[in-house]
Amino acid sequence: MRSAGSSDVVARLRAAGCVFAEDEARLLTAAAEETGVALESLVAQRVAGSPLEHLLGWAEFRGLRVGVCSGVFVPRQRTAFLVDLAVELIHARPGHPVVVDLCCGSGALGLATATTAAAEGRPVTLAAADIDPVAVECARGNLTPIGAPVYRGDLFEPLPEELRGCVDILLCNTPYVPSDSIARMPPEARDHEPRTALDGGPDGLDVFRRVAAEAADWLSPGGQLLVESSEQQAPIALAVLAEHDLDGRVAQSRELYATVVIGANPR
Repeated sequence: MRSAGSSDVVARLRAAGCVFAEDEARLLTAAAEETGVALESLVAQRVAGSPLEHLLGWAEFRGLRVGVCSGVFVPRQRTAFLVDLAVELIHARPGHPVVVDLCCGSGALGLATATTAAAEGRPVTLAAADIDPVAVECARGNLTPIGAPVYRGDLFEPLPEELRGCVDILLCNTPYVPSDSIARMPPEARDHEPRTALDGGPDGLDVFRRVAAEAADWLSPGGQLLVESSEQQAPIALAVLAEHDLDGRVAQSRELYATVVIGANPR
């Protein structure tokens, strides 16, 4: 039976619009006990709009507990579909695949891909990069334990030259929210995640275009670029891939409401 205090936490969270108030109350209570931070402080921050994952210090993603600190993009559950596709492609490639997680944020995509592939008997060499120093430190906390380096810089710029032409799977969760749609996002994202991780320019594809322009130089023969987009953006993204001599296709998960654009290097 819940205590009166627990009931009060649930009621406050529910009044603030938290759909899974009982689950959140349980998680926040556990976090308070583990970290020594006062439960009242955590609840007050949550009610004020702070993302649950930032308060817990982690996000559940594809069965993993991924470290997520304040100011870092929170991995979305729909992005698990991109990881599923990446693992399928890894199984289809010979040898020891090289995977790069670009615009890595917390490193969740790279971590989930490498961990899943290794568990299925296909270990990979993983590297990651992001322009945001806070994200880089967060990603290092998640990826250093599995031996994956995380580089700081703009897109491909910080990657070591020896990776050029050798990347078999390029994961790139670029920001793809159109600039004028940012204001309509939930406050958890709009007010607490870095704008650079959300804002994709006028049509949401500015960063994607920059990635596509250089991807062929970094992909191995037959290497593949996987980028999440909206369903509406996918036709434009395919045209961008074609402009840069990449063979494009679109994969969708109706269950997860996810759309992934894939560009293969035909060279």
